[in-house]
Amino acid sequence: MMEMSLTRINEVTIILYALCVLLYFIDFLNNNRKANRAAFWLLSIVWLLQTIFLFARMFETGRFPVLNMFEGLYFYTWVLVTLSVVLNKFLRAEFIIFFTNIIGFIMMAIHTFAPAQYESAAVSSQLVSELLLIHITMAILSYGAFSLSFVFSILYTIQYDLLKKKKWGKRLLRIEDLSKLDHMSYVLNVIGVPMLLLSLILGIIWAYIKVVNFHWYDAKILGSFMVLLTYSAYLYIRIVRELQGRSVALMNIAAFLVLLINFFLFGSLSRFHIWNS
Repeated sequence: MMEMSLTRINEVTIILYALCVLLYFIDFLNNNRKANRAAFWLLSIVWLLQTIFLFARMFETGRFPVLNMFEGLYFYTWVLVTLSVVLNKFLRAEFIIFFTNIIGFIMMAIHTFAPAQYESAAVSSQLVSELLLIHITMAILSYGAFSLSFVFSILYTIQYDLLKKKKWGKRLLRIEDLSKLDHMSYVLNVIGVPMLLLSLILGIIWAYIKVVNFHWYDAKILGSFMVLLTYSAYLYIRIVRELQGRSVALMNIAAFLVLLINFFLFGSLSRFHIWNS
């Protein structure tokens, strides 16, 4: 089926686009040239897949596909990706490129998973289910990154206390040095924050499509944004205020407690707990 084949191209594009945004976020925070180069090549693949989809739609419809909202939305996304490729190639504009691609990702996700554009009800239903699957997978991956970051912060505080009390022994030798523990905790949060952001974007799109009487003040949504803001505050303190050490490790531990509250308490209070959908 032509419709399903084109949709599969868009789903692969969404996944690659998410990885691209993640790498641009790393470059945006740390001025990482390797991450920037990898993001550029992923973005180039995204542009190529989008272009293939665009020409396939032109061949299928026999016209330039911009005559309805969904076609115009896709062309708009293609324009954003094209501009991002050009900017990345010729300019150092990490801030502009990162936020342009956040907008592009949102538009791409809306275009791909909005059921109104598909003639087949089966295709539409399958895509909504796959949207939920991608959302949950990305959320779990981000929670996994935050969990490992929490472990590194716990080890940091243990190592810090052992050194402060001058308790030399096997336990001290088996734990990494403080700087490495602090760095790994930070790196995992840099990975977790954009993944959680993209997961929330997909989750909200799913809720708008699937949930009757969707409300922004649902406990699960508010709790998820609270987690995102807490970890974003952690990154702000680390990067802008350039704070490190035990106080930052304790903040990271507190952020993980906020995550647990959201997962167990706010999830049970939500009108549409995602695990039961």
